[in-house]
Amino acid sequence: MNEFHNPYATALDGLVLDDPVSAFFYFCRERENIRLERGMGSPKPWTDDPIFQKGRFLNVFREDDRGSKAILRFARSLDKDLSALIHALFFARWCNRQETLDKLSIKIISMPKELREKLETLEPWCNVTAYPVEPVNWEGIQYSRFDAATILFGEIKESLTETITGAQRDVIKATNAVNALFRMQNDFPIFMAIIDLAWFRPDIIDPGSHVPTGIGAVAYLDRLQTHFDLDDHQKTCDRMIALQKEYWPEAKRAFQPIDIEYLSCECRKYYSYVNGTKQFEGKNVFRPKLPIDK
Repeated sequence: MNEFHNPYATALDGLVLDDPVSAFFYFCRERENIRLERGMGSPKPWTDDPIFQKGRFLNVFREDDRGSKAILRFARSLDKDLSALIHALFFARWCNRQETLDKLSIKIISMPKELREKLETLEPWCNVTAYPVEPVNWEGIQYSRFDAATILFGEIKESLTETITGAQRDVIKATNAVNALFRMQNDFPIFMAIIDLAWFRPDIIDPGSHVPTGIGAVAYLDRLQTHFDLDDHQKTCDRMIALQKEYWPEAKRAFQPIDIEYLSCECRKYYSYVNGTKQFEGKNVFRPKLPIDK
C-alpha cells in the first residue's frame, strides 16, 4: 500500500507474543470452529474464548463473509463480460456494504441517474473509519467517492480493463497500474476490487498472486516477518502458506497470499484486545444476528 496514516501501526506495541505463528493458527482454528458451530445451530457462545465471545471478527475464509457473498451474488452474471465485471467490482468495493448491494440490481449501475437516486435513499457505504475511500483523480478531475462509484467507473470501465489486463495476472502490478491513474494515497479499495476479480476470472488475475499489505495487517505481518527473519511480507506469506499443513492440516482449503494478509489483519484485531489497545465498545461488540446470515 502507498504511504498513508496507519491508525493500527502501534496496536501490538508492548505485547509479548513468543510464537506469532501458533497464535495466528490458533485464531484461524477457533474462528472457523465458531462459524461451523453456529452454522449447525449450536447454542452460543460457540467458544470458551472470552475475546471471541465479545468481539466481532471476519470469517477465516473470505468467501464465507457476508460482504464477500454479497459481491459474489451482485456480479455473478458478468464473468463473460470483463469490462462490465470490472465496473461492478469497483462499484461494489467503493460501496463495500452488503445491505446496499443486496438492494441493487446489477443493471442499475449502468444507469447513473437512477443509481444516484436509489443510493440517496440508503445509507450506502460501509464504516468509513475502518474502510476509508478517498477521492479519485482522473485526467485532471477529482471525483468524490459518490461520483466515482456512480458516474466515473461506468465511463472508464474499458480503460480500467485495459490497465488491469496489462498486468499479466499480477495483483500488485494491477493495483499499482490503476492507482497510477487514480492517485489515491490509500489504494486498498483498488486492491480489493482487483483481488475480487480472481474469483470470477482467474485468467485475468491469479488467485495465488502476491498481494500488497493493507494498513490493518502491517503490525501482525511485521511480527511474523521478524519471527522468520525474512526480508518482506511476500516471503512471510509464502512461509505461512507452507506451514498451514503442519499447523492446520484439516482446514477446508489451502491458503493463498490474500488469506494470510487478510487474516493478519484479523489477528492484529484479536491481539489488540489481548494488548488492551482495542476495547469492546460500539461496532467492535459482537451482537449475533439470528438466524445466521447466509
